[in-house]
Amino acid sequence: MSARPAGLRRPLVVVALALVTLGALGGACAQPEDGPVDGSADGASDVDPPSDPVHDPLSRPVTPTLSPADFHSATRCGACHVQHYAEWSRSSHAYAVVDPVFRKLVAIRQADFEGAQDQFCMQCHTAIGTRGGEVVPNFRFEDLSPIVQEGITCEACHRVSGLARVYNAGHVLDPSGPIRGPIEDPAESGFHASEGSPLFRDSAFCGACHDVLEVDGLPLERPYAEWLASPAYADGRTCQDCHMPTYFGQAAPLAPERDLHSHAWVGVDVPLEPSFATPDVVAAIREEVAALLDGAAGLTVTGPAEVRAGGQLDLLVTVTNRVDGHSLPTGSTFLRQLWLEVVASDASGRIVYETGGLDANGDLRNYWSELDPFGDPDLVSFGSNFVNDRGEPELFSWRAALHTSTAIPPGYARTVTLFVPVPGDATGPITIAARVRFRSVPPFLLRKLDLGRFVPDVSVFDLASAALTIPVASAPR
Repeated sequence: MSARPAGLRRPLVVVALALVTLGALGGACAQPEDGPVDGSADGASDVDPPSDPVHDPLSRPVTPTLSPADFHSATRCGACHVQHYAEWSRSSHAYAVVDPVFRKLVAIRQADFEGAQDQFCMQCHTAIGTRGGEVVPNFRFEDLSPIVQEGITCEACHRVSGLARVYNAGHVLDPSGPIRGPIEDPAESGFHASEGSPLFRDSAFCGACHDVLEVDGLPLERPYAEWLASPAYADGRTCQDCHMPTYFGQAAPLAPERDLHSHAWVGVDVPLEPSFATPDVVAAIREEVAALLDGAAGLTVTGPAEVRAGGQLDLLVTVTNRVDGHSLPTGSTFLRQLWLEVVASDASGRIVYETGGLDANGDLRNYWSELDPFGDPDLVSFGSNFVNDRGEPELFSWRAALHTSTAIPPGYARTVTLFVPVPGDATGPITIAARVRFRSVPPFLLRKLDLGRFVPDVSVFDLASAALTIPVASAPR
């Protein structure tokens, strides 16, 4: 399938959505290049759209705006900040450039555009490399310098002096400035100048990378925009409050004891690259992800007091998003799978109805199933899908014309009715077992990316479960 050239006109509905999103995020402010700046881009004035949608003077420059040599490795930071380094080293930020799924997606985009858009995905995954001249057309990952291979390394954040916008790598980097962070009165250090910055306590800091628009304006990821409309925002709680929980300790030797922030950033991903972490660390990350997801959804199932053999059982199933800061799922929803599994069995253990089951490849039986496409007509899933300009499902954002979503906003619920046929010879009662299930990446995508070897390593997490038992009356004679 050929790539759609950048700037190709897309349907009005998408243009309108992109404009609404830009308005909600504040647009870009007049700080186009790296250097000292104060404050964030909240409430920034409107600007004209760029004449070159592929390049951006801040995050995707034509010529380098800084030198990777001006940034220090995380290992140097870790000599003093031992605990924070240990947390970061197993985080998704450290994994940002070595992730095999990310590398394969970059390679496909690279082939589609002959390297012309190589900076797009890399602008957040390694701002230092993208702005420092290492991410050039048709670059190779193995040629990147060690500091760039560190992905979102310590100084990719702690050298940020402000925000130019709250999406698409809107951070302004100041490599010659002080090390900045959330502590208002940092202890003096003989290794670097330090400065407290309220920006590090603001969700906008996270949104500057975690909200993403395609080069032609198609919204891809919107957790910050979701947070702006969430109960958490109304209550004054930030991204950092959940994803960087506090603990009491020393930021460095001889520093005073105070509240510190975890740099593990537990999310929904478990690393697949075996060289990234030991099996014990991967197992610990998997447990942390399971703990984070446990209870993220609510699930209720209701039905009639009784059903007749040979009749129909109408089930009302409600899935609630209990995460009050963003949608469920959020972020790269086009990669995530969140779905409802419902199994109905009679007293003999015979399954009389099932939806949300997996085929022999481990895939949901939807459009993308290689073994049973559309084999589950009742499948209920929550996430997002790309559609190309021919109205067909599409895997890759840069080939898409639309991005549709069924994710559940924070505090909201989705209710569906499932019609369960009850066989005439069913023996009661009918037992209903329901689960809300999640995984970070589907097996079919890993196989398409030639990463099928990782399929057994992808965990399915259960966010909620519910059960119901319904007596069966004899069929009328």
